[in-house]
Amino acid sequence: MRFEVPQFINIPDKLFGPFTFKQALFLVGGGGMIYVIYRVAPFSITFLLGLPIAAFTGALVFYKPNGRPFIHMVESWILYTFSHKFYLWRQRDPEPGAQDVTQIHQAFPEEGEIPEDNRQKISDLAWSLDILDFDE
Repeated sequence: MRFEVPQFINIPDKLFGPFTFKQALFLVGGGGMIYVIYRVAPFSITFLLGLPIAAFTGALVFYKPNGRPFIHMVESWILYTFSHKFYLWRQRDPEPGAQDVTQIHQAFPEEGEIPEDNRQKISDLAWSLDILDFDE
């Protein structure tokens, strides 16, 4: 029995011409806000307020920094702006039973220094590699 595997499932469907449903909502929302400002305020104020709204709406629809939608960047900016950012570092006394750092450091050899018991293992390994013939 042959099964068809769905492909391109991470690509959203184009519902309104070349726009996805989300992009169409952004366009309708931005255009609606500009229209409300146009009906309420004079043209000069509409132009001054409508231009940034149109630019933001255009960025939401068309701009994709690093291949991700612009709305993800806006969401990250809002979360960062309104999140708690007070970081305080306090050095704590070691807990009872915790190992001292100097003891841990002494347990490991210095760089380039090979412990004596490992030297014999390394020479045995090198000798066995020289003797064995892997072509058989």
